Amino acid sequence: MNRIENLKKLEEKEKTWDIAVIGGGASGLGVALDALSRGLSVVLVDKSDFAKGTSSRSTKLVHGGVRYLAQGDVMLVFEALKERGRLLQNAPHLTHNQPFIIPIYTLFDRLQYSIGLKIYDWMAGKLRLGKSRFISKTETIKRLPQIKQKGLQGGVVYHDGQFDDARLALSVAMTCNEMGGVMLNYTKVNALIKNEKDEITGIQVRDLIGNKNHKIKAKMVVNATGVFADKILQLDQPGAPKSIQPSQGIHLVLDRSFLGGNDALMIPKTSDGRVLFAVPWQDKLVVGTTDTLREKAKLEPEALAKEIDFVLETATAYLTKAPTKADVLSVYAGLRPLAAPKEGSTKTKEISRSHKVIVSDSKLITITGGKWTTFRKMGEDTVNYYKQVTGEHLAESASANIRYQGYTTNPQEGHWKGYGDDAIKIQSLINESPKSGELLHPKYPYTSAEVIWSVRHEMAMKVEDILARRLRVLFLDAKAAKAMAPKVAQIIAEEKGYDAAWIEEELADFEKTVNKYILK
Repeated sequence: MNRIENLKKLEEKEKTWDIAVIGGGASGLGVALDALSRGLSVVLVDKSDFAKGTSSRSTKLVHGGVRYLAQGDVMLVFEALKERGRLLQNAPHLTHNQPFIIPIYTLFDRLQYSIGLKIYDWMAGKLRLGKSRFISKTETIKRLPQIKQKGLQGGVVYHDGQFDDARLALSVAMTCNEMGGVMLNYTKVNALIKNEKDEITGIQVRDLIGNKNHKIKAKMVVNATGVFADKILQLDQPGAPKSIQPSQGIHLVLDRSFLGGNDALMIPKTSDGRVLFAVPWQDKLVVGTTDTLREKAKLEPEALAKEIDFVLETATAYLTKAPTKADVLSVYAGLRPLAAPKEGSTKTKEISRSHKVIVSDSKLITITGGKWTTFRKMGEDTVNYYKQVTGEHLAESASANIRYQGYTTNPQEGHWKGYGDDAIKIQSLINESPKSGELLHPKYPYTSAEVIWSVRHEMAMKVEDILARRLRVLFLDAKAAKAMAPKVAQIIAEEKGYDAAWIEEELADFEKTVNKYILK
Protein backbone atom coordinates (compact mmCIF):
# COMPACT_ATOMS: atom_id res chain seq x y z
CA MET A 1 0.00 0.00 0.00
CA ASN A 2 1.53 3.26 -1.11
CA ARG A 3 -0.14 6.32 0.38
CA ILE A 4 1.44 8.84 -2.01
CA GLU A 5 0.34 6.83 -5.07
CA ASN A 6 -3.17 6.43 -3.63
CA LEU A 7 -3.47 10.18 -2.97
CA LYS A 8 -2.48 10.84 -6.60
CA LYS A 9 -5.52 8.81 -7.70
CA LEU A 10 -7.73 11.38 -5.93
CA GLU A 11 -6.32 14.09 -8.23
CA GLU A 12 -8.28 12.70 -11.22
CA LYS A 13 -10.87 15.47 -11.25
CA GLU A 14 -13.31 13.78 -13.64
CA LYS A 15 -13.32 10.44 -11.81
CA THR A 16 -16.55 9.36 -10.09
CA TRP A 17 -16.10 6.42 -7.73
CA ASP A 18 -18.83 3.83 -7.32
CA ILE A 19 -18.49 3.78 -3.52
CA ALA A 20 -16.70 6.06 -1.05
CA VAL A 21 -16.32 4.44 2.38
CA ILE A 22 -15.77 6.54 5.50
CA GLY A 23 -14.05 4.46 8.19
CA GLY A 24 -11.16 1.98 8.06
CA GLY A 25 -12.22 -0.41 10.81
CA ALA A 26 -13.82 -3.85 10.46
CA SER A 27 -17.14 -2.67 8.97
CA GLY A 28 -15.61 -0.18 6.49
CA LEU A 29 -13.09 -2.77 5.32
CA GLY A 30 -15.89 -5.33 4.91
CA VAL A 31 -17.77 -2.87 2.67
CA ALA A 32 -14.66 -2.13 0.57
CA LEU A 33 -13.82 -5.82 0.19
CA ASP A 34 -17.33 -6.80 -0.86
CA ALA A 35 -17.73 -3.87 -3.28
CA LEU A 36 -14.40 -4.67 -4.96
CA SER A 37 -15.41 -8.34 -5.23
CA ARG A 38 -18.37 -7.18 -7.38
CA GLY A 39 -16.21 -5.08 -9.70
CA LEU A 40 -17.12 -1.68 -8.19
CA SER A 41 -14.53 1.10 -7.80
CA VAL A 42 -13.84 2.02 -4.18
CA VAL A 43 -12.09 4.71 -2.18
CA LEU A 44 -11.84 4.27 1.61
CA VAL A 45 -10.69 6.98 4.04
CA ASP A 46 -10.06 6.99 7.77
CA LYS A 47 -9.23 10.04 9.90
CA SER A 48 -6.56 8.07 11.78
CA ASP A 49 -5.00 4.65 11.13
CA PHE A 50 -6.75 1.48 9.96
CA ALA A 51 -8.44 -0.19 12.97
CA LYS A 52 -7.30 2.58 15.33
CA GLY A 53 -10.60 2.44 17.21
CA THR A 54 -12.76 -0.48 18.31
CA SER A 55 -11.40 -2.86 15.67
CA SER A 56 -7.98 -3.25 17.35
CA ARG A 57 -9.35 -3.54 20.89
CA SER A 58 -11.34 -6.79 20.86
CA THR A 59 -11.05 -9.95 22.99
CA LYS A 60 -9.24 -11.44 19.93
CA LEU A 61 -12.02 -13.98 19.30
CA VAL A 62 -13.56 -15.07 16.01
CA HIS A 63 -16.67 -16.55 17.53
CA GLY A 64 -20.28 -17.41 17.01
CA GLY A 65 -21.06 -15.94 20.41
CA VAL A 66 -22.01 -18.51 23.01
CA ARG A 67 -23.71 -15.81 25.10
CA TYR A 68 -25.86 -14.61 22.20
CA LEU A 69 -27.18 -18.18 22.05
CA ALA A 70 -28.07 -17.93 25.75
CA GLN A 71 -29.93 -14.68 24.93
CA GLY A 72 -31.87 -16.47 22.19
CA ASP A 73 -30.29 -14.52 19.29
CA VAL A 74 -30.16 -17.70 17.19
CA MET A 75 -29.92 -16.08 13.74
CA LEU A 76 -26.94 -13.94 14.78
CA VAL A 77 -25.16 -17.08 16.05
CA PHE A 78 -25.89 -19.01 12.83
CA GLU A 79 -24.52 -16.13 10.74
CA ALA A 80 -21.46 -15.65 12.96
CA LEU A 81 -20.57 -19.37 12.96
CA LYS A 82 -20.70 -19.44 9.16
CA GLU A 83 -18.49 -16.34 8.93
CA ARG A 84 -16.14 -17.75 11.60
CA GLY A 85 -15.52 -20.75 9.35
CA ARG A 86 -14.84 -18.52 6.34
CA LEU A 87 -12.43 -16.31 8.26
CA LEU A 88 -10.37 -19.28 9.40
CA GLN A 89 -10.25 -20.51 5.79
CA ASN A 90 -9.35 -17.13 4.25
CA ALA A 91 -6.73 -16.01 6.80
CA PRO A 92 -5.02 -19.10 8.28
CA HIS A 93 -1.96 -16.95 9.06
CA LEU A 94 -4.00 -14.65 11.32
CA THR A 95 -6.46 -17.09 12.90
CA HIS A 96 -6.45 -20.40 14.72
CA ASN A 97 -8.70 -22.88 16.46
CA GLN A 98 -8.74 -22.09 20.20
CA PRO A 99 -10.08 -24.60 22.76
CA PHE A 100 -12.00 -23.05 25.69
CA ILE A 101 -12.80 -24.63 29.02
CA ILE A 102 -15.76 -23.68 31.21
CA PRO A 103 -14.99 -24.84 34.79
CA ILE A 104 -17.93 -26.75 36.27
CA TYR A 105 -18.77 -26.44 39.99
CA THR A 106 -22.40 -27.71 40.05
CA LEU A 107 -24.39 -30.48 38.36
CA PHE A 108 -26.82 -27.89 36.96
CA ASP A 109 -23.93 -26.05 35.26
CA ARG A 110 -22.70 -29.32 33.78
CA LEU A 111 -26.11 -30.03 32.22
CA GLN A 112 -26.74 -26.44 31.14
CA TYR A 113 -23.40 -25.88 29.38
CA SER A 114 -23.08 -29.39 27.95
CA ILE A 115 -26.49 -29.08 26.25
CA GLY A 116 -25.96 -25.44 25.17
CA LEU A 117 -22.59 -26.19 23.59
CA LYS A 118 -23.89 -29.28 21.80
CA ILE A 119 -26.42 -26.94 20.12
CA TYR A 120 -23.56 -24.53 19.32
CA ASP A 121 -21.61 -27.43 17.69
CA TRP A 122 -24.66 -28.51 15.70
CA MET A 123 -25.30 -24.94 14.48
CA ALA A 124 -21.74 -24.70 13.11
CA GLY A 125 -22.40 -27.75 10.91
CA LYS A 126 -19.49 -28.73 8.68
CA LEU A 127 -17.65 -25.54 9.73
CA ARG A 128 -17.39 -26.85 13.30
CA LEU A 129 -13.90 -26.45 14.81
CA GLY A 130 -14.14 -29.37 17.26
CA LYS A 131 -16.63 -31.28 19.39
CA SER A 132 -17.59 -29.96 22.81
CA ARG A 133 -17.34 -32.48 25.65
CA PHE A 134 -17.25 -32.81 29.41
CA ILE A 135 -13.80 -33.48 30.91
CA SER A 136 -12.92 -34.78 34.37
CA LYS A 137 -11.61 -32.70 37.25
CA THR A 138 -8.13 -34.22 36.72
CA GLU A 139 -8.04 -33.28 33.05
CA THR A 140 -9.40 -29.78 33.78
CA ILE A 141 -6.58 -29.16 36.29
CA LYS A 142 -4.00 -30.56 33.87
CA ARG A 143 -5.21 -28.23 31.09
CA LEU A 144 -5.83 -25.17 33.33
CA PRO A 145 -3.05 -25.57 35.94
CA GLN A 146 -3.95 -22.36 37.82
CA ILE A 147 -7.72 -22.93 38.12
CA LYS A 148 -9.25 -22.88 41.64
CA GLN A 149 -9.83 -26.49 42.64
CA LYS A 150 -12.22 -26.13 45.59
CA GLY A 151 -15.60 -27.57 44.56
CA LEU A 152 -14.40 -28.15 40.97
CA GLN A 153 -16.22 -31.08 39.33
CA GLY A 154 -14.67 -30.90 35.87
CA GLY A 155 -14.97 -28.75 32.80
CA VAL A 156 -16.75 -28.44 29.46
CA VAL A 157 -14.43 -27.97 26.48
CA TYR A 158 -15.62 -26.21 23.33
CA HIS A 159 -13.89 -24.61 20.34
CA ASP A 160 -13.92 -21.10 18.86
CA GLY A 161 -11.55 -19.10 16.70
CA GLN A 162 -8.84 -16.67 17.75
CA PHE A 163 -7.22 -13.92 15.67
CA ASP A 164 -5.05 -10.82 15.60
CA ASP A 165 -7.67 -8.10 15.03
CA ALA A 166 -5.50 -5.15 13.91
CA ARG A 167 -3.34 -7.28 11.64
CA LEU A 168 -6.43 -8.82 10.07
CA ALA A 169 -7.71 -5.29 9.37
CA LEU A 170 -4.37 -4.46 7.77
CA SER A 171 -4.38 -7.67 5.75
CA VAL A 172 -7.89 -6.90 4.43
CA ALA A 173 -6.87 -3.27 3.65
CA MET A 174 -3.85 -4.55 1.69
CA THR A 175 -6.08 -7.08 -0.12
CA CYS A 176 -8.48 -4.27 -1.10
CA ASN A 177 -5.53 -2.16 -2.25
CA GLU A 178 -4.31 -5.06 -4.39
CA MET A 179 -7.82 -5.38 -5.90
CA GLY A 180 -7.68 -1.74 -7.03
CA GLY A 181 -9.25 -0.01 -4.04
CA VAL A 182 -7.78 3.32 -2.95
CA MET A 183 -7.09 2.92 0.76
CA LEU A 184 -6.10 6.00 2.79
CA ASN A 185 -5.40 6.51 6.48
CA TYR A 186 -5.02 9.95 8.11
CA THR A 187 -7.60 11.37 5.70
CA LYS A 188 -10.48 13.14 7.43
CA VAL A 189 -13.93 13.85 6.01
CA ASN A 190 -14.73 17.55 6.47
CA ALA A 191 -17.95 17.76 4.47
CA LEU A 192 -20.48 15.77 2.46
CA ILE A 193 -21.03 17.08 -1.06
CA LYS A 194 -24.69 17.30 -2.16
CA ASN A 195 -26.61 18.20 -5.32
CA GLU A 196 -29.62 20.54 -5.63
CA LYS A 197 -31.94 17.69 -4.59
CA ASP A 198 -29.99 17.43 -1.30
CA GLU A 199 -28.62 14.01 -2.33
CA ILE A 200 -25.04 13.08 -1.52
CA THR A 201 -22.71 13.06 -4.52
CA GLY A 202 -19.38 12.75 -2.75
CA ILE A 203 -17.15 13.77 0.16
CA GLN A 204 -14.61 16.48 0.84
CA VAL A 205 -11.55 15.18 2.68
CA ARG A 206 -8.33 16.52 4.12
CA ASP A 207 -5.05 14.64 3.97
CA LEU A 208 -3.84 15.22 7.55
CA ILE A 209 -0.23 14.36 6.71
CA GLY A 210 0.19 16.52 3.59
CA ASN A 211 -2.39 19.11 4.76
CA LYS A 212 -4.23 19.18 1.46
CA ASN A 213 -7.96 19.03 0.63
CA HIS A 214 -9.49 16.69 -1.96
CA LYS A 215 -12.97 16.35 -3.41
CA ILE A 216 -14.11 12.79 -4.08
CA LYS A 217 -17.15 12.26 -6.31
CA ALA A 218 -19.02 9.04 -5.51
CA LYS A 219 -22.30 7.39 -6.54
CA MET A 220 -22.78 6.00 -3.02
CA VAL A 221 -21.26 7.10 0.29
CA VAL A 222 -21.06 4.69 3.21
CA ASN A 223 -20.72 5.85 6.82
CA ALA A 224 -18.86 2.98 8.53
CA THR A 225 -17.35 4.97 11.39
CA GLY A 226 -18.56 2.78 14.26
CA VAL A 227 -18.94 4.76 17.48
CA PHE A 228 -18.40 7.99 15.50
CA ALA A 229 -21.33 7.34 13.11
CA ASP A 230 -23.33 10.19 14.63
CA LYS A 231 -20.64 12.73 13.64
CA ILE A 232 -21.15 11.89 9.96
CA LEU A 233 -24.94 11.77 10.41
CA GLN A 234 -24.71 15.30 11.89
CA LEU A 235 -22.73 16.44 8.82
CA ASP A 236 -25.56 15.05 6.69
CA GLN A 237 -28.36 16.49 8.81
CA PRO A 238 -27.39 18.98 11.55
CA GLY A 239 -29.29 18.17 14.73
CA ALA A 240 -29.89 14.50 13.76
CA PRO A 241 -30.88 12.40 16.80
CA LYS A 242 -28.31 10.20 18.53
CA SER A 243 -28.25 6.72 16.99
CA ILE A 244 -25.21 5.23 18.74
CA GLN A 245 -24.79 4.28 22.40
CA PRO A 246 -21.08 3.67 23.10
CA SER A 247 -20.46 0.79 25.50
CA GLN A 248 -16.95 0.34 26.85
CA GLY A 249 -15.19 -2.98 27.22
CA ILE A 250 -11.75 -3.21 28.82
CA HIS A 251 -9.08 -5.91 28.82
CA LEU A 252 -6.14 -6.50 31.13
CA VAL A 253 -3.05 -8.22 29.75
CA LEU A 254 -1.12 -10.45 32.16
CA ASP A 255 1.74 -12.89 31.99
CA ARG A 256 0.57 -16.21 30.58
CA SER A 257 1.60 -18.06 33.76
CA PHE A 258 -1.54 -16.77 35.54
CA LEU A 259 -3.56 -19.45 33.75
CA GLY A 260 -0.95 -21.86 32.37
CA GLY A 261 -1.53 -24.28 29.50
CA ASN A 262 -2.80 -23.53 26.00
CA ASP A 263 -6.54 -23.52 26.69
CA ALA A 264 -8.63 -20.42 27.28
CA LEU A 265 -10.88 -20.00 30.31
CA MET A 266 -14.49 -18.95 29.87
CA ILE A 267 -16.47 -17.82 32.91
CA PRO A 268 -20.10 -17.82 31.69
CA LYS A 269 -21.66 -15.74 34.48
CA THR A 270 -19.91 -12.93 36.29
CA SER A 271 -21.46 -10.83 39.06
CA ASP A 272 -22.82 -8.38 36.44
CA GLY A 273 -24.25 -11.19 34.32
CA ARG A 274 -21.58 -10.95 31.62
CA VAL A 275 -19.08 -13.47 30.28
CA LEU A 276 -15.41 -13.16 31.25
CA PHE A 277 -12.64 -14.64 29.12
CA ALA A 278 -9.00 -15.33 29.94
CA VAL A 279 -7.40 -16.09 26.59
CA PRO A 280 -3.76 -16.95 25.78
CA TRP A 281 -2.72 -14.51 23.03
CA GLN A 282 0.75 -13.88 21.61
CA ASP A 283 2.38 -15.47 24.66
CA LYS A 284 0.38 -13.34 27.09
CA LEU A 285 -3.03 -13.69 28.76
CA VAL A 286 -5.86 -11.32 27.74
CA VAL A 287 -8.55 -11.04 30.43
CA GLY A 288 -11.87 -9.26 29.86
CA THR A 289 -14.28 -7.78 29.26
CA THR A 290 -16.68 -5.24 30.79
CA ASP A 291 -19.81 -3.49 29.57
CA THR A 292 -19.98 0.13 30.74
CA LEU A 293 -22.17 2.78 29.13
CA ARG A 294 -20.18 5.86 28.09
CA GLU A 295 -21.68 9.16 27.11
CA LYS A 296 -19.10 10.23 24.55
CA ALA A 297 -17.19 8.37 21.84
CA LYS A 298 -13.43 8.87 22.19
CA LEU A 299 -10.64 7.81 19.86
CA GLU A 300 -8.51 6.76 22.84
CA PRO A 301 -10.92 5.62 25.58
CA GLU A 302 -9.52 4.88 29.05
CA ALA A 303 -10.35 2.07 31.46
CA LEU A 304 -12.22 3.17 34.58
CA ALA A 305 -10.91 2.17 38.02
CA LYS A 306 -14.13 0.22 38.75
CA GLU A 307 -13.72 -1.77 35.50
CA ILE A 308 -10.12 -2.68 36.36
CA ASP A 309 -11.17 -3.78 39.86
CA PHE A 310 -14.06 -5.82 38.46
CA VAL A 311 -11.84 -7.78 36.03
CA LEU A 312 -9.18 -8.40 38.71
CA GLU A 313 -11.77 -9.51 41.29
CA THR A 314 -13.56 -11.84 38.86
CA ALA A 315 -10.27 -13.40 37.75
CA THR A 316 -9.21 -13.81 41.39
CA ALA A 317 -12.36 -15.83 42.11
CA TYR A 318 -11.23 -18.47 39.60
CA LEU A 319 -7.41 -18.41 39.68
CA THR A 320 -5.11 -19.79 42.38
CA LYS A 321 -2.69 -16.86 42.03
CA ALA A 322 -4.57 -13.58 42.37
CA PRO A 323 -3.49 -11.00 39.76
CA THR A 324 -2.90 -7.47 41.09
CA LYS A 325 -2.57 -4.10 39.38
CA ALA A 326 1.21 -4.51 39.53
CA ASP A 327 0.92 -7.63 37.33
CA VAL A 328 -0.95 -5.83 34.52
CA LEU A 329 1.38 -5.43 31.51
CA SER A 330 -1.14 -3.42 29.49
CA VAL A 331 -4.73 -2.23 29.86
CA TYR A 332 -6.78 -1.30 26.85
CA ALA A 333 -10.33 -0.04 26.37
CA GLY A 334 -12.58 -0.24 23.33
CA LEU A 335 -16.02 1.18 22.56
CA ARG A 336 -18.77 -0.93 21.02
CA PRO A 337 -21.05 0.97 18.62
CA LEU A 338 -24.38 -0.28 19.91
CA ALA A 339 -27.63 0.97 18.46
CA ALA A 340 -28.96 3.58 20.93
CA PRO A 341 -31.77 1.97 22.96
CA LYS A 342 -35.33 3.25 22.99
CA GLU A 343 -36.34 5.33 25.98
CA GLY A 344 -36.23 3.44 29.26
CA SER A 345 -33.86 0.61 28.28
CA THR A 346 -30.19 1.07 29.11
CA LYS A 347 -28.92 -2.47 29.68
CA THR A 348 -26.20 -2.89 27.08
CA LYS A 349 -26.26 -6.67 27.36
CA GLU A 350 -29.80 -6.47 25.99
CA ILE A 351 -29.00 -4.17 23.05
CA SER A 352 -28.63 -6.36 19.99
CA ARG A 353 -25.13 -7.08 18.67
CA SER A 354 -26.48 -7.68 15.16
CA HIS A 355 -25.77 -5.02 12.57
CA LYS A 356 -28.20 -2.78 10.76
CA VAL A 357 -28.02 -0.65 7.64
CA ILE A 358 -29.73 2.78 7.65
CA VAL A 359 -30.55 4.79 4.52
CA SER A 360 -30.86 8.56 5.07
CA ASP A 361 -33.07 10.87 2.94
CA SER A 362 -29.87 12.11 1.31
CA LYS A 363 -29.06 8.48 0.35
CA LEU A 364 -26.19 8.33 2.83
CA ILE A 365 -25.80 4.67 3.86
CA THR A 366 -24.82 4.04 7.50
CA ILE A 367 -23.81 0.63 8.87
CA THR A 368 -23.98 0.26 12.67
CA GLY A 369 -23.58 -2.49 15.27
CA GLY A 370 -22.15 -5.86 14.34
CA LYS A 371 -19.01 -7.66 15.43
CA TRP A 372 -15.61 -8.48 13.92
CA THR A 373 -16.55 -12.06 13.06
CA THR A 374 -19.34 -10.93 10.72
CA PHE A 375 -17.44 -8.02 9.11
CA ARG A 376 -17.61 -9.53 5.61
CA LYS A 377 -21.37 -10.20 5.82
CA MET A 378 -21.91 -6.66 7.11
CA GLY A 379 -20.07 -5.45 4.02
CA GLU A 380 -22.18 -7.60 1.71
CA ASP A 381 -25.45 -6.42 3.30
CA THR A 382 -24.35 -2.78 2.94
CA VAL A 383 -23.21 -3.05 -0.70
CA ASN A 384 -26.58 -4.67 -1.53
CA TYR A 385 -28.06 -1.13 -1.23
CA TYR A 386 -25.97 0.07 -4.20
CA LYS A 387 -28.72 -0.72 -6.72
CA GLN A 388 -31.35 1.08 -4.63
CA VAL A 389 -29.14 4.18 -4.32
CA THR A 390 -27.80 4.37 -7.89
CA GLY A 391 -30.32 2.44 -9.98
CA GLU A 392 -27.37 0.63 -11.56
CA HIS A 393 -26.89 -3.11 -12.02
CA LEU A 394 -25.08 -4.85 -9.15
CA ALA A 395 -23.16 -8.10 -9.59
CA GLU A 396 -23.45 -10.90 -7.03
CA SER A 397 -21.15 -10.74 -4.00
CA ALA A 398 -17.94 -12.74 -4.45
CA SER A 399 -16.20 -11.81 -1.18
CA ALA A 400 -16.84 -15.06 0.72
CA ASN A 401 -13.83 -16.90 -0.70
CA ILE A 402 -11.25 -14.12 -1.11
CA ARG A 403 -7.97 -15.03 0.55
CA TYR A 404 -6.40 -12.20 2.50
CA GLN A 405 -2.94 -10.69 2.03
CA GLY A 406 -0.21 -12.99 3.34
CA TYR A 407 -2.42 -16.11 2.93
CA THR A 408 -0.47 -19.31 3.46
CA THR A 409 -1.47 -22.66 4.90
CA ASN A 410 2.06 -23.10 6.18
CA PRO A 411 2.90 -19.96 8.20
CA GLN A 412 6.09 -19.64 10.20
CA GLU A 413 6.12 -20.04 13.97
CA GLY A 414 5.98 -17.27 16.58
CA HIS A 415 5.30 -13.64 15.74
CA TRP A 416 6.30 -14.22 12.10
CA LYS A 417 3.01 -16.10 11.62
CA GLY A 418 1.00 -12.86 11.39
CA TYR A 419 2.84 -11.80 8.22
CA GLY A 420 1.94 -15.03 6.42
CA ASP A 421 4.03 -15.43 3.29
CA ASP A 422 5.28 -11.83 3.62
CA ALA A 423 7.56 -13.07 6.46
CA ILE A 424 9.99 -14.40 3.83
CA LYS A 425 10.25 -10.94 2.24
CA ILE A 426 11.03 -9.31 5.62
CA GLN A 427 13.64 -11.97 6.37
CA SER A 428 15.29 -11.32 3.00
CA LEU A 429 15.52 -7.64 4.04
CA ILE A 430 17.51 -8.81 7.07
CA ASN A 431 19.77 -10.96 4.85
CA GLU A 432 20.50 -7.94 2.64
CA SER A 433 21.12 -5.64 5.62
CA PRO A 434 22.00 -7.61 8.80
CA LYS A 435 21.75 -4.39 10.88
CA SER A 436 17.99 -4.42 10.23
CA GLY A 437 17.85 -7.76 12.07
CA GLU A 438 18.59 -5.97 15.36
CA LEU A 439 15.94 -6.41 18.05
CA LEU A 440 13.86 -3.41 19.11
CA HIS A 441 13.78 -4.72 22.69
CA PRO A 442 15.87 -7.46 24.39
CA LYS A 443 12.73 -9.24 25.71
CA TYR A 444 10.82 -9.39 22.40
CA PRO A 445 11.52 -10.86 18.93
CA TYR A 446 10.54 -7.77 16.89
CA THR A 447 13.20 -6.41 14.54
CA SER A 448 14.06 -3.10 12.86
CA ALA A 449 13.32 -4.77 9.49
CA GLU A 450 9.66 -5.10 10.47
CA VAL A 451 9.43 -1.36 11.07
CA ILE A 452 11.02 -0.71 7.66
CA TRP A 453 8.58 -3.17 6.06
CA SER A 454 5.55 -1.55 7.74
CA VAL A 455 6.60 1.92 6.59
CA ARG A 456 7.26 0.78 3.01
CA HIS A 457 4.34 -1.61 2.48
CA GLU A 458 1.76 -1.30 5.29
CA MET A 459 1.15 2.46 5.29
CA ALA A 460 2.49 2.95 8.84
CA MET A 461 2.91 6.71 9.33
CA LYS A 462 3.48 7.10 13.06
CA VAL A 463 5.24 5.40 15.98
CA GLU A 464 1.86 4.39 17.38
CA ASP A 465 0.86 2.72 14.07
CA ILE A 466 3.88 0.43 14.43
CA LEU A 467 3.79 -0.30 18.16
CA ALA A 468 0.00 -0.55 18.56
CA ARG A 469 -1.28 -2.10 15.33
CA ARG A 470 1.62 -3.50 13.27
CA LEU A 471 3.64 -5.18 16.07
CA ARG A 472 0.94 -5.13 18.82
CA VAL A 473 3.49 -4.41 21.58
CA LEU A 474 1.45 -1.57 23.08
CA PHE A 475 -1.33 -4.10 23.75
CA LEU A 476 1.04 -6.78 25.08
CA ASP A 477 3.49 -4.83 27.22
CA ALA A 478 3.04 -1.06 27.35
CA LYS A 479 6.33 -0.36 29.17
CA ALA A 480 8.26 -2.32 26.54
CA ALA A 481 6.46 -0.30 23.83
CA LYS A 482 7.58 2.89 25.57
CA ALA A 483 11.17 1.67 25.58
CA MET A 484 11.03 0.78 21.85
CA ALA A 485 9.54 4.12 20.75
CA PRO A 486 12.79 6.12 20.23
CA LYS A 487 14.28 3.41 17.99
CA VAL A 488 11.04 3.11 16.00
CA ALA A 489 10.81 6.91 15.55
CA GLN A 490 14.40 6.97 14.30
CA ILE A 491 13.72 4.26 11.68
CA ILE A 492 10.53 5.99 10.42
CA ALA A 493 12.42 9.30 10.18
CA GLU A 494 15.22 7.67 8.16
CA GLU A 495 12.73 5.98 5.82
CA LYS A 496 10.65 9.13 5.30
CA GLY A 497 13.41 11.75 5.41
CA TYR A 498 11.98 13.46 8.51
CA ASP A 499 14.05 15.72 10.78
CA ALA A 500 14.88 15.67 14.51
CA ALA A 501 11.93 18.00 15.27
CA TRP A 502 9.52 15.40 13.82
CA ILE A 503 11.06 12.69 16.02
CA GLU A 504 10.72 14.87 19.13
CA GLU A 505 7.10 15.77 18.40
CA GLU A 506 6.21 12.17 17.50
CA LEU A 507 7.70 10.79 20.73
CA ALA A 508 5.86 13.39 22.83
CA ASP A 509 2.65 12.37 21.06
CA PHE A 510 3.24 8.64 21.67
CA GLU A 511 4.14 9.29 25.31
CA LYS A 512 0.62 10.64 25.94
CA THR A 513 -0.94 7.53 24.38
CA VAL A 514 1.28 4.88 25.97
CA ASN A 515 0.67 6.23 29.48
CA LYS A 516 -3.04 5.34 29.11
CA TYR A 517 -2.06 1.66 28.73
CA ILE A 518 0.12 1.55 31.87
CA LEU A 519 -1.63 1.05 35.22
CA LYS A 520 -0.42 3.57 37.75
